[in-house]
Amino acid sequence: MGGEVQKYLNRISGPLFDRIDIHIEVVPVDFNDLSNSRQTEHSDAIRKRVLIARKIQEKRFEGMPGVYANAQMSARMLRKVCSLNETGKLLIKTAMERLGLSARAYDRILKVSRTIADLENADQIKLEHLAEAINYRSLDRASWGK
Repeated sequence: MGGEVQKYLNRISGPLFDRIDIHIEVVPVDFNDLSNSRQTEHSDAIRKRVLIARKIQEKRFEGMPGVYANAQMSARMLRKVCSLNETGKLLIKTAMERLGLSARAYDRILKVSRTIADLENADQIKLEHLAEAINYRSLDRASWGK
């Protein structure tokens, strides 16, 4: 099956693949994980966090016609809204080099990390937000389906 997935993914061009913000490989869930009784976040709580994040973004882009969410930021807005500290810059630089990511992927990572920060109601992008966003891009085509 892994070869079939890889064959399909190889049909997607790099520039098109770059335009997909989040890459997540969904693998079968182990029975023990399904049957365990640990607490998970309830859908209502997740919904509330999403609504709060949307309000944060609406306020951030107030007065900017056609821009109401992080995904719609221009490159200029991105540099202003998604500033990183030196540790964050080093993390994304390392990820770019190791994963061979494009400039477009860099912008997507910043937008997704800003959204993750908004979901936590954080003013600044923290290292963990950036790392999570990078993780969503790290499933490069060579590793999928294996």
